[in-house]
Amino acid sequence: MIIPVRCFSCGKVVGDKWETYLSYLEDDHMSEGDALDRLKLKRYCCRRMVLTHVDLIEKFLKYNPLEKKEIVDEEQREVKAPI
Repeated sequence: MIIPVRCFSCGKVVGDKWETYLSYLEDDHMSEGDALDRLKLKRYCCRRMVLTHVDLIEKFLKYNPLEKKEIVDEEQREVKAPI
């Protein structure tokens, strides 16, 4: 979902490094290991936090729950209308 602010194991702050990590991978075409080294993430636990993170928040932001509710409400009105 959203990158955790701190490492679950040691408590080091890792949340502020996500955007930089992505820019290293996409813009500079670095490998994951080199990007983590440049971010000074030396511990395995901190590296795990960044490597295994799945960024789902961008996918969730594409959907608006209000639009779905409006569609359902319109369908219910059509069903309840007298024939």
